[in-house]
Amino acid sequence: MKRLSLFLLFSLFFIGMYSQDYQLFWHDEFNYHGKPDKEKWNFEKGFIRNLEEQYYTSRRKNARVKDGRLFLTALKEKYRNRNFEAGASNWKYYTHFANYTSASINTKNKFEIKYGRIEVRAKLPAGKGVWPAIWMLGADFDEKGWPNTGEIDIMEHVGKAPDEIHATVHFPYNNSMGYDSKGTMKKINNPAEDFHVYSIDWDENKIDFLIDNEIYHSFRIADAGEENNPFRKPFYLIINLALGGNWAGEVDPEIFPQQFVIDYVRVFTKK
Repeated sequence: MKRLSLFLLFSLFFIGMYSQDYQLFWHDEFNYHGKPDKEKWNFEKGFIRNLEEQYYTSRRKNARVKDGRLFLTALKEKYRNRNFEAGASNWKYYTHFANYTSASINTKNKFEIKYGRIEVRAKLPAGKGVWPAIWMLGADFDEKGWPNTGEIDIMEHVGKAPDEIHATVHFPYNNSMGYDSKGTMKKINNPAEDFHVYSIDWDENKIDFLIDNEIYHSFRIADAGEENNPFRKPFYLIINLALGGNWAGEVDPEIFPQQFVIDYVRVFTKK
């Protein structure tokens, strides 16, 4: 009842501030126990991207809701790759065992949004090799793939830079790489000890990135081009705790277990 009351008070406060523009559209307050609500979230399973070292599972020990919060937990443990193929050329398949497990959840085909305010209150893990993220991909990802689908990184953090938070967008671009990226970094105090609200305000003109309701980066949507601009289409939400890979780097095996704690996810749309 206490968390529900706080949520109602927050909603009234928020609606008072943005009464001309916004209304609550979708949310998860995690006021239940067990795995993430299957009506709202999907699990990713296996080795997925970026040469990361964790194997994503749907086990409760890696993703559990309790005490009004979602806990994504990274563990040091030997775990068999269920997609293993001897002689395969792709690391997702030729790696027989993982040394770590973790969790990644998303709202694909369950919740998608074009324009609005997305807020996640979270406390981050700590230590070299952790790579928590709150991000979005275009709903047409299966058809168009990356980078054509676009990507909005609401919050990314790597443990080797413990006080840095990154906001970035990626989109297709006519250059040698085939894509462009625009973003920035902001330093904050104690992201692994204190909860902060990571959010975006997204409309037809721009995407503002905020921490604790302060804008620290803004991206003009027109800068991604007019033809097939991915940021004028629906996206779905992803929350994951990755390890290592092509950005987070070497994983310190002595830091485990590590937890990415999510207090709530709230999405507002324009009226």
